[in-house]
Amino acid sequence: MDLDTIKKLMKAMEESGTTRVSLKEESGFALELERSPDFHVEPYVQQQLQPPVQKAQAAAQEQTEEAPSEKEKKQPEVPSKPGHDIQSPMVGTFYNSPSPDDPPFVAVGDVVQEDTVVCIIEAMKVMNEVKAGKSGKISEVCIDNAHPVEFGTKLFKIEA
Repeated sequence: MDLDTIKKLMKAMEESGTTRVSLKEESGFALELERSPDFHVEPYVQQQLQPPVQKAQAAAQEQTEEAPSEKEKKQPEVPSKPGHDIQSPMVGTFYNSPSPDDPPFVAVGDVVQEDTVVCIIEAMKVMNEVKAGKSGKISEVCIDNAHPVEFGTKLFKIEA
């Protein structure tokens, strides 16, 4: 039995409302077709879905737009210090010195240039030097030695 014959048989089943057909040929070929009585095919319509993260962000944004939270009501807005943040360029472990016995690369009050190495981020057993990127004076060290960091974690603050 060929595919066209099977398709014709399926169409005849649909038109007649038959739910089950069983065929056996002398050659030994056997075919059983069965469908539910309420079988119908609906055309596929692709829906534009928002990823779950975007839905959650949109819901959170709507909630914050509606009313300020208790935290916002109680705490006055603190202006951030002027300057430039040095952020982690990768995920890894922050080290403020080349080895445990050495002094830190930089400390609060140190003046740095754009190419001054300020710390090391260890990622997959590779030590990656992080440079200041801007000239200025270190005004804040934002993370403790040997702590994990993510991409974009604030490491230092530099005042111009």
